[in-house]
Order: sequence, then structure tokens, then C-alpha cells
Amino acid sequence: MAQDLATGETREDDRYELDKSTVRAIVEAAEAGDAAQLSELIEPVHAADFADLLEQVETDEREAILRVYGTEFDGEILTEIDESIREEVIEALEPGVLEDAVRDLESDDVVDLIEDLDDAQQETILDALEDDDRAVVEQALAYPETSAGRLMQRELVAGPEHWTVGDAIDYLRARDDLPEDFYHMILVDLAFKPTGYVTLGKLLGHKREEKLLDITEDSFKTIEVTEDEGEVAYAFNQYHLISAPVVDHNGRLVGVITIDDAMMVLEDEAEEDMLRLAGVGEESSLADRVIATTKRRFPWLAVNLVTAVLASLVIAVFEDAIAQLVALAVLMPIVASMGGNAGTQSLTVAVRAIATKDLTGSNVWRVIRREALVGLVNGVLFALVMGAVGYVWFGSFALAGVIAIAMVINLVVAGLAGAVIPVALDRMRIDPALASGAFVTTVTDVVGFLAFLGLAVLVLL
Repeated sequence: MAQDLATGETREDDRYELDKSTVRAIVEAAEAGDAAQLSELIEPVHAADFADLLEQVETDEREAILRVYGTEFDGEILTEIDESIREEVIEALEPGVLEDAVRDLESDDVVDLIEDLDDAQQETILDALEDDDRAVVEQALAYPETSAGRLMQRELVAGPEHWTVGDAIDYLRARDDLPEDFYHMILVDLAFKPTGYVTLGKLLGHKREEKLLDITEDSFKTIEVTEDEGEVAYAFNQYHLISAPVVDHNGRLVGVITIDDAMMVLEDEAEEDMLRLAGVGEESSLADRVIATTKRRFPWLAVNLVTAVLASLVIAVFEDAIAQLVALAVLMPIVASMGGNAGTQSLTVAVRAIATKDLTGSNVWRVIRREALVGLVNGVLFALVMGAVGYVWFGSFALAGVIAIAMVINLVVAGLAGAVIPVALDRMRIDPALASGAFVTTVTDVVGFLAFLGLAVLVLL
């Protein structure tokens, strides 16, 4: 179990993290150059946890660890490391160590490892592979970057569709080059086109004379090699797939995608959406350096500045009214803030629903109507609250009525904007996660100030 960073106490929900004492011991052993102690400490650590450790420590500490432990580096660690420091780690490894690390990786892991590296580092890793493995990886890199061809692995298990269970078991026992992890035997016809698959559990649970075609899975689906990886991940999630054969444009079997790769894509896409909505860039990481982080965030802060200026221009129109009634300056941020939060709630739900294909043409108007009604109900409830607050605070029924009505208007508009804007952007082939936030913020700020100050001028002045 890990410890709370603030109190030092062990937390139950951190049992899958490395605790502080282990991390500190690893860093101290590396800085002392104690290779034996370092190996002993790292031996029980999973590759994913060790990758997290390398991401979390300081640059000089990471360099020390790699310098002392680099001779025993596991290739799986490279596939787990965040892209922001992967190049740095690869450069720190000796050529021979790097070659040994990548040789035991599956083809899809090698592709994932090198696709974002520069040409020189790609060539270094490709040179470490056997000729056959290199050809497979180079062919995968020729496919579009986010396609199934990049995601699939060439290592698979396939057999003729006329085989029996006994034929399949004998074949598997005779092979000495089975993939490290596989879940199905894929059945193919004479043209090497997949016609179904059988789970390993069914192979082991049926009699030898049973025909494979009689025990195939109903979940069988094929994936086109050029299909977008986001669509692949959706298919795995929607149809509860464990693995799926990948076919070329002629329908012939060329590879297989397994659930771990599909779930990695789902996780990456969810993370990208979250980062884009926050305006910090889709590849942000805790390991990023100050300059890189600043460059990534600056454009979105500039966009927010523009929206703030637009809202300020609305305020400037009512400058005289604000000067006459100071209470307006006190209350107007509340209306805009509530609208902004309500809009963000609707926006987040809509963007996620679009990403998971739950929001479609058949239910879009029902969802928009629901968000507008939610905004109306919340607007009425908070109108009562702010009306009472406005009256108690400033002793004016008229002012209380103005902020109450403005609250209703802005929360209804916020609900509509949060649902309509991402849908409209998606229809225009613009990523709603990337651009919706700025538009929704602008709408809720402008409408909030305009409704509140406009009503105040009409009613109070």
C-alpha cells in the first residue's frame, strides 16, 4: 500500500501504487551506484509501476536510475513509459541494452513504441530487430497513424475452418512460436479469409472429434485494416470483444487486435477529451517541461482572453448603469458564473455522449430538450435562492426580481449551449472537445451580463 503524500498514512485506495519509502530507496541506491541493491529493489516491481516511477522522479534521479540499472532494462517498461520522456529514456540506454529490450516485444508494442520517435531513434530500434520482425513493423508503420493497421499485431493463431478440436490442439502443441497472449483460434477458408473464431476455453472443453465450426463464437467480427482506431475501440466496448481479426481490402487475414490494445485507445481518447476540454493540450503530462507546457497552454489562454474581452464589452455598454447602482457590480459575476458552470456540465455530458456514440441523430433533440429543461428547473430553484439573497442583502424587491429572472434566462441558455454547440461542431467535422469550451463560455458570459444588466436598466433605472 502507498502513503498519503500529506500525512504519510497508508491509504487503502493506493494499494496499487509504489509507496514513498520504496521510491526513495530506489533513488538512493541509484545515486549511490549500488547496482546490486537497485536490482533487488526493482525485481518485484511491475513494469507499469517502474514506468510510473521514472515519470515521477526528477530528471537527475531518472538519469541515475537508468545509468545504474540500464544493463537489465525490460522492453515492456518502454511501452509503459509516457511519450513525453520516452525519447529521453531510449537515448540513455546503451545500444546493446536497447536491442535486447525490444526483441521480445510483440509487433504491435514495437510499433506503438517507435511511431512517435524521431527518424534516428526509429532506425536504432528497427536495426535491433530480426529481418522478419523489422519487415512486419515497417509494414505496420506504412498504415495511417490512427488505423487498425497500426494497432494490430501480426502474431496470431489461425487454422482451417474444417479442422476438429483435436486437430487444433495437436497444432497448438506442435508450435513453438505461439504468441505470448492470445484468446482465440481464428478459422480461415482456402483464401485465408476469416470465417469465425473459437475461444481457448471451448477448445479445452470439447471432445477432440468436435468440429470447430460447431463451437464458434457469436461475437465474431472482422475489422478493416484501415479502420480508425477509435471505431475499433468502440466496437470492442460495444460488443464485448476480447480479440478481433484484422483483414485487408480483399478480406484476407493480416493481423489481430486484442482487448488490451483497444482499451488503451479508449483510455487515450477519454484522456484527450478531458485535456482538450480543459484547454491544456491533448498530450499534456506531469513529466512535461515548463517551456513545452507553457507553449501548449498559451493559445487556449489567449482564446479565453478574447472571450473575456467580449464579455467586458457587454459590461462597458452598461457602464453608466453600474456607476449609478453599485449592487449590479456585486451581483453580476454570480449570474455569469452560474451560467458558466451549468454550461460546462451540459457540455461535458454532450461531448462524452458524442464520443461514445450515445448521442445520435435519433435522440439529439430529446437530449437538447432535456438539457434546456434541466437548465429551466435549476434556474427557477437558484432564482428563488438568489432572489432571497438579493433582497436580504440590498433590501430591494426589484433587484431581487432582476437577478432571479436573469438567473433563469442564463441557466436555460447555458443548458442549450452546452448541448447544441458540441453537436453543431461535430456535424461540421470539428472536434467538439477541442472547441466547445470557448464557445460555451462566451455564450454564458455574454448572455448572463446582457440579461442581468439589461433587465436592471429596464426595471431599476
